[in-house]
Amino acid sequence: MSGGNYSLEFDRVMHYLPHRFPFLMVDKVLEIQPSGPLGNPAGGPDKVGTKVVAIKNVTSTESCFQGHFPGHAVFPGVYIIEAMAQTASFSLYPYFQHDTGRLCREFRCVLVGVEGARFRRPVYPGDTMRMESVVTKCRGKLWVFDVKTTVGGALVAEAGILANLLMKSEGI
Repeated sequence: MSGGNYSLEFDRVMHYLPHRFPFLMVDKVLEIQPSGPLGNPAGGPDKVGTKVVAIKNVTSTESCFQGHFPGHAVFPGVYIIEAMAQTASFSLYPYFQHDTGRLCREFRCVLVGVEGARFRRPVYPGDTMRMESVVTKCRGKLWVFDVKTTVGGALVAEAGILANLLMKSEGI
């Protein structure tokens, strides 16, 4: 393992992610444990094992609760998947930490697949989702993550997330 553990408060999360309300799904990154040399942001097998833990506080003011579902608010599964994908993207943070703007200027992290998604129980307003992501494969542009989401220690969702890290010059 290279480097150390990282944690990011909300202002650093907003500096790193391009998402904004109502689609910003990470409130805080509790830890990032990088794997591989930090000087090399390119994908490769040395990134396998990088772990990220983040939280999302689900509040009753989330815009989705106006229609999902009136009288029985349930946080949508697609939002849980988005929170998992945003968490996974922080696997890149240690490799760009000294110039996170470079990531925004030169790269796009694009979701290309979701595999084996399972929703084990509903998420409600007032719940705090804890997402844990681990890089399981990193080959060229393709990054694969195993992500689990829990509430109060109980598993609520799990999925394999696939993303491409593309240079903006590639037209994306």
